[in-house]
Amino acid sequence: MYHLYNRGNNREPIFFEDKNYYYFLNKIKRHLLPHVDVLAYCLMPNHFHLQIHTKNNFDFVAYGNALKILLSSYTRGINVQEGRTGSLFQQHTKKKVATNYGFVCFHYIHQNPIRAGLVRKMEDWPYSSFNSYFKELSDVICNHSLAYELLDLPANSSELYDISYRVINYNESGSTTDSFSS
Repeated sequence: MYHLYNRGNNREPIFFEDKNYYYFLNKIKRHLLPHVDVLAYCLMPNHFHLQIHTKNNFDFVAYGNALKILLSSYTRGINVQEGRTGSLFQQHTKKKVATNYGFVCFHYIHQNPIRAGLVRKMEDWPYSSFNSYFKELSDVICNHSLAYELLDLPANSSELYDISYRVINYNESGSTTDSFSS
């Protein structure tokens, strides 16, 4: 299990319009899902987070090529749309082994829009997998059954919702704090 993330060069935006987020999700579906199961995701204006689990027949080279194709083809599309040239993403997509902190990683990914001050509630951010779990919506990106199994998530959606909000720590000013960095 891995926490995979990358951001725009110089922390610049990578998503400019609603359609860009969906275009990126379609690229994940096409290029990454043959190699990994996605457990959670959150697409932010200038970065993305994925929690993934490798499939049994995982081939690191094939996966690496698929990730490279995903990012370069997305970059080409954005460059045409925005009339820009050059790299969109930082050079290296980072990955951390998330086996020992999978449950926390799952919630951290979904809490990103709150930490960034984009929304007050996780369910108000349309570009994450939170609503597919909380509202029990079908999701062609995330493997819910595997996430429930590996992360020991509560099957009851209202209990999952409550736990998701309890993982957030608030400081005295009401802002969220955590031990991670976006």
